[in-house]
Amino acid sequence: MIEPVRLPSPWCDEPLTVVVPTYNEAGNLPRLVERLLALPLPGLSILIADDNSPDGTGEVAEKLATEHPGRIRVVHRPGKEGLGRAYVDGIGKALEDGAKYVAQMDADLSHPPEALPGMLGALLSTHAGVVIGSRYVPGGQLDDAWPMYRRVLSGWANLYVHTLLQVRIRDLTAGFKIWRADALRAIGLDRVQSNGYSFQVEMHFLATKLGQTIIEVPIRFEERTDGVSKMTTATKVESAMMPFKLRLRHRKIARNQPQLGKAAD
Repeated sequence: MIEPVRLPSPWCDEPLTVVVPTYNEAGNLPRLVERLLALPLPGLSILIADDNSPDGTGEVAEKLATEHPGRIRVVHRPGKEGLGRAYVDGIGKALEDGAKYVAQMDADLSHPPEALPGMLGALLSTHAGVVIGSRYVPGGQLDDAWPMYRRVLSGWANLYVHTLLQVRIRDLTAGFKIWRADALRAIGLDRVQSNGYSFQVEMHFLATKLGQTIIEVPIRFEERTDGVSKMTTATKVESAMMPFKLRLRHRKIARNQPQLGKAAD
């Protein structure tokens, strides 16, 4: 576990809402919340978007919210509709509540919460619209326990999408990032239609199309130790088809729209 960066005031006090979608993560959620609330970020709050998990994750989330009033909120969704829909609902709620900065991360502890202060510092010290916790920039790492087929699939997916969409991001499928609220509003969540993991690619594609500055900082990606991956065959098929759909769906978005900068290499 890395030691979190200690940001100077007032940066450490900035309001940061961490959106965490959950489905059957009752075993991981308390540990994630403990690590998030231990960070030297007094302005951090957590918004959990649960897809009516049959393992009781929603009830665990409500218990945690009761134990930490004002720092944890729960959005209960009617059922499992995909990662993308959960994120759209969670991020939308965060923006409605006046969030200034919005982080997104998985509940399975694959994303190190201790990296968030450094990512927030990178965002605040630049004009970036989003900072990505990246596995594939220099210094980024994959857990040794990550199986070879997952490494090959992830590497191939990034190469495949990069080739088709020409998005200059090394970790195109990354799900660990911090956004400025105005960057999310510029993208417009109503534009986003991806249901599964391709939600990440669509958000990166839209940010690039709008000319936003995108920064990648290295992280160590950990293998989950509790629960099972939600990656299904249907999700893989959706992800394979998504680049073609994105080029057609968002072909009318022009770079001369209101921007935050240019996409970084």
